[in-house]
Amino acid sequence: MTRIVLFAVLMLPVPLAAQQPRYKLIDLGTLGGPNSYQTFPAQSLNNRGEIIAFADTAVPDPYAPICLQTDCFVAHALRVEGGVLKDLGTPVDVDSAMNGSVPTWISETGLVAGLSENGLIDPLTGFPQLRAVLWNTDGIGIDLGTLGGNSSQAFGVNIRGQVVGMALNTIPDSFAQTMFLAATQVRAFLWQDGSMRDLGTLGGTDADALVINERGQVVGFSFTDSSLNATTGTPTVHPFLFEDGKMLDLHSLGGTFAVPGPLFAQGGGVLNSRGQVVGTSTLQGDQTWHPFLWEAGVLKDLHTLGGNNGEAFWVSDSGLVVGRADFSPESTNHHAFLWKNGAMTDLGSLKPCLNSTAVSVNSKGQVVGETGACPSGGDGPVFLSENGEPMVDLNTLVLPGSDLFLIGAANINDRGEIAGLGVLPNGDTHAVLLIPASAAEIADASVLGPDKLATAARHRAAAGSVHSAFGDRVRTLNPFPRR
Repeated sequence: MTRIVLFAVLMLPVPLAAQQPRYKLIDLGTLGGPNSYQTFPAQSLNNRGEIIAFADTAVPDPYAPICLQTDCFVAHALRVEGGVLKDLGTPVDVDSAMNGSVPTWISETGLVAGLSENGLIDPLTGFPQLRAVLWNTDGIGIDLGTLGGNSSQAFGVNIRGQVVGMALNTIPDSFAQTMFLAATQVRAFLWQDGSMRDLGTLGGTDADALVINERGQVVGFSFTDSSLNATTGTPTVHPFLFEDGKMLDLHSLGGTFAVPGPLFAQGGGVLNSRGQVVGTSTLQGDQTWHPFLWEAGVLKDLHTLGGNNGEAFWVSDSGLVVGRADFSPESTNHHAFLWKNGAMTDLGSLKPCLNSTAVSVNSKGQVVGETGACPSGGDGPVFLSENGEPMVDLNTLVLPGSDLFLIGAANINDRGEIAGLGVLPNGDTHAVLLIPASAAEIADASVLGPDKLATAARHRAAAGSVHSAFGDRVRTLNPFPRR
């Protein structure tokens, strides 16, 4: 029901020390259970260094096997500010001990959007009901309600407290299950000052709002009609931009399926403060897909690195776009890319792995992502790339002293801080925050002796056998397999 990303650490080889930043790793821990997680795609880290995650309590999930996370413990949203962890729990009128919550976005002022179970079962589906939630800066959660139906989820919030997401109404709808575990229509909403507004659709029955920027612009996707396409099995889907009370169709690159963000999990940093939108669209015939950039009424095909397919994941406030793209028409392997000023740069991969995906970029051109298709099986190291330079294994940049090993990446903010998760030698995962280290911290870390370094290396090797675990968000609309 959420898309989960995982993470880790290794000491820095000497030749890299003068070229790359070093990081201290902050383990966010858990709330009494074994694991903590990051929601992806989402903004889980703001430019003040505040980070959100969600973590297991020690209570087994009463709704198992229908759980908000993979191990079926009750998990709660959390926020860390100034080194202090705050359990956000559930809205004030919901039993936090038996109900879970997940954060999906943190604003620059520390407001958090997300979702929570409310202790009720949807009689139309048999699944637990969910409610869109806004947590204020004191950590108090507000149930934002629905549009008359039984569930809702919030995916974005800005500094003004405007929240966007999806909510159910009461109109029966056979297409709703493709967007949500629902039996009634799914609609994009904008919540402000205690009122939830249905933003409508582009002509079909259902829509979802994903992101809102500080200008109040909203990006999401919507069915444009109610006719099933033979190629996708869904009605035509287009991204939209909502502003000044109107929903604008951003169209597609010729196919019948176009969404903000990647195909497999829409959302995240797909809208910036300049009103630029990035996403992925199928081409005519729906057999191939390309990343796109929409700006000032123009939808631009960003193309690929030479292969058939590509996807856009994130756009920075400076207009940099990252994602992944195939590099040969004879291969389905893909590399992370950085698109800048009309040119797409191939960021490569980390040998011997064959794939890479860039998931987040800041305004300085620092890119984080992951690698995959490795000979050992599963996913490979996470990476950092700066200004289009070849990627570096993030594990080699983390100061020694932790047993966590990075196996994924979620966000990088404009201060160069990185959010994600790490894995321990026993396989438990913890949300982590990587902070650029000062010269003094680097010097202090060097006091670790050879015995401790060797022990840490053995732990990291054991943890390296644990690979990224991904699950789809409830709202993800995806007729295409993840590649």
